[in-house]
Amino acid sequence: MIAASDQDRALGMDYYITDTPGIGGVIKSSPEDFLVTEVFEELGYEGGRYLVLELEKTNWDTHHLIREMARRLGISQKRFGWAGTKDKRAVTLQRISIMNLEETELKRINLPDLKMRVLGRTNRAVGLGDLLGNRFHIVIRELCGSNPAARLNEITRDIGRQKGVPNYFGVQRFGDISPVTHKVGEALVRGQTEEAVFIYLALAFDGELERTRRVREELWTGRDIPAARKSFPEYLHYELAMLNYLAEHPGDFAHSFDVLTQNLRRLFVHAYQSYLFNRILSRRMEAGLPLDMPEAGDVVCFARNGLPDIDRQQAVTSENLAAVRRLADRGRAFVTLPLIGFETTLADGAEGEVERAVLQKEGIRTEDFEIPANPDLGSQGTRRAILCPVNMQIKVEEEAKKAELEFVLPKGSYATVVLREYMKNAATVEGQSSEPGQMLKLK
Repeated sequence: MIAASDQDRALGMDYYITDTPGIGGVIKSSPEDFLVTEVFEELGYEGGRYLVLELEKTNWDTHHLIREMARRLGISQKRFGWAGTKDKRAVTLQRISIMNLEETELKRINLPDLKMRVLGRTNRAVGLGDLLGNRFHIVIRELCGSNPAARLNEITRDIGRQKGVPNYFGVQRFGDISPVTHKVGEALVRGQTEEAVFIYLALAFDGELERTRRVREELWTGRDIPAARKSFPEYLHYELAMLNYLAEHPGDFAHSFDVLTQNLRRLFVHAYQSYLFNRILSRRMEAGLPLDMPEAGDVVCFARNGLPDIDRQQAVTSENLAAVRRLADRGRAFVTLPLIGFETTLADGAEGEVERAVLQKEGIRTEDFEIPANPDLGSQGTRRAILCPVNMQIKVEEEAKKAELEFVLPKGSYATVVLREYMKNAATVEGQSSEPGQMLKLK
C-alpha cells in the first residue's frame, strides 16, 4: 500500500492498493482518447410517453448539453431523464429520455459534436436504476520509465490478487477544474448556507479562465451580489441564475439553490458524503481491515446479477460471520461503507470505530444531513460497496510511449480511480524523484 499524492489526499483518497511503480503518463490528450459507452440491460421499446435517444457527444458536459437541448426544443429540463453524468473531455455514448416529445421535433436540435439516434418509446423515463455500468477505452500517452508493459501487467496482477481497487469517488465527483462541490455540501451540512452560496459562486481556481477567476474573486472579497449579477459572464449559467434569485430575494441563501436542476442541487451534499466515504475507506485501509472480506460489525450487501445490490443488506455478527464470508468468497456478498445521511446507522466493531473517528474529526453528526433550512438539499444516506472489480485488457506501443486500456466498471465507479493505480504520481513512477507529484496529468 503506497501513500497517494497531495491532490488525491485532499479528496480523501490517501492510498494506492498496489505497490508496483506506476507508468506516469497523460490522459485526455484529446476527447477521442477517452471513450465511454453506457452498458444497459436489453430493453424493449413498445411505445409510450418517453422518447429514448442514444447520444454520441464529444467534449460536452451532460448538464450543459441537456440545458442546450431543452433551450432549442423550448421545453423544461425536467422533462429529460438520464442515467448518470459523464466526463466532459471525452467521447461518450449515453442514453436519455424526453417526456412528451415527437421524434420530428428533434430537427430543431443542431448542436456541434452531437449525434442522436432514436431507440424507441417507453412509458418509463431513463434513470440511474437502468444502468448496469460503463465500458471504457482509454489511451494513456507519454509513458514514463522503462518497460511499461511489464509494470502494467504486474499492476493488473496486483489488482487481481486484491480482487479489485478501492471504490473511491474520483475527482470528477468534486469538480475537475474547481473541486469545490464537497466544500459547498460541507457548509450546507454545517448550517452555513450563506457560506455555501459564496463558496459555489465566488471561490476561484487556477484552472479557470482569467475572466472567470477575476469576477469570482471580486464577489468573494466584496460580497456585492448586484454588482456580480452585472459582471458575471453569460457562460456561467448556473451562477447567474443564483445571483438573479438572490438579487430578487435578498438574504434567502438556502433557497437560492432551488433555481438549479434537481440533479445539480443535490450533488453538493452528495459530494460531501462522497468525501467522507473516501476518508472512511482510507482509514479502513490504514487500520488493516480487509476490503474483500467482512469482519464482525461490518454491513454487507448481496449480489444481483453478479453486482452489488445495496437494497439487500445484512449486518455481520460473530454468529453469521463464517456464512457471510463464504458468500463473499464466491462473489455473492460485498463489504459496504456508509454514505453518511440522517438515517445512517453506523457499523459495529472495528469498522464502527473507524466511522465514528472520522465523524468526530470532522465535527459532524448524522442528523446534520437533514438541512432544516432547505430539506430538499439533505440526504438520508445510503451505502456503497468498497471494492471495485476490474477485468483489464491492455495494449502497449512502447515506441509511441502509449498504452490503450479497456475495461467495464459497475455504475457509480470511476475510471480515474482505476487509472490512478496504473499511473500513480511522480513519487511512484520508476526512475522519478521521491517528492510527491500530481496524479493523472490531463491535457
